[in-house]
Amino acid sequence: MRTRWRAALAIAGVAFVLAGCSAAENGASTADSAGPARVPAAPQQGTGGTGKTEKGASVTPPQAGATDRKLSRSARLELTATKVTDVVAQARGIAQGAGGYTGQESTGEEYATLSLAVPADKLDGVLDQLSHLGASLVKRELNTQDVTEQVVDVEARLQTQRASVERIRALLAKATSVSEIASVESELTSRESALESLEQQRNSLAGSVAMATVAMSIRNVAAPPPPAEDHSGFLGGLAGGWDAFLVFGGGLLTVLGAVLPFMLVIGPLGWLAWWLVRRRRGVKPEPTEV
Repeated sequence: MRTRWRAALAIAGVAFVLAGCSAAENGASTADSAGPARVPAAPQQGTGGTGKTEKGASVTPPQAGATDRKLSRSARLELTATKVTDVVAQARGIAQGAGGYTGQESTGEEYATLSLAVPADKLDGVLDQLSHLGASLVKRELNTQDVTEQVVDVEARLQTQRASVERIRALLAKATSVSEIASVESELTSRESALESLEQQRNSLAGSVAMATVAMSIRNVAAPPPPAEDHSGFLGGLAGGWDAFLVFGGGLLTVLGAVLPFMLVIGPLGWLAWWLVRRRRGVKPEPTEV
């Protein structure tokens, strides 16, 4: 009897232990499956900081100033004119009327060169006006150079150089000994010189973008012949005959002028020979008496 009770108690204990283990495993699995759902998802950033949308799609942000290109424009014109000085004066007036000015100039009666600076946005209109000056247009050239990268590079270097100069000035304010002050001042002078050079480069680039240059050369040509006159009708014939008479008279006078020096020498000699011959013929010998 006791043996049966002991067997029953042992079986009940084993069953209790197995039930406890099973419950523990089920609880652990339930906790594991529910755990990730309780953890809040990290907020996703917008396109402004990481270049991604809320769904994670990659978007390339537009580059600043992608459409604002910095262009340096220049042109060259070669003209011919019957009066060079008049064309030069008209070119100066066109440039000043567009808000520009005249640079180097060399003007003569036969040839002239001058350099004009006009606002870049008015270059095309100015070229059209200048091309119609003078007798004819020989050559027209237009050059456009993109200096955007140079402008961006100089601006970046300027910011870096300014920060460098400020750091050196801060060091100079903290220097105590004479040797430290001399060393820092020397370095400050060098960096300020580099900063001024960069500023000059920036100003030069800005000037080339804002103002376009036009190099002109004007060469003199002979004036065109006058139009032919109408010589038909009576008046035309009279004018033609008079012109022919003047031509004949001029030729005759030319011949007489060429012969006259010879006549001054040959004429007297010929007259003397004629006189001697005539005198001999006039003297007859007297007849002799037989």
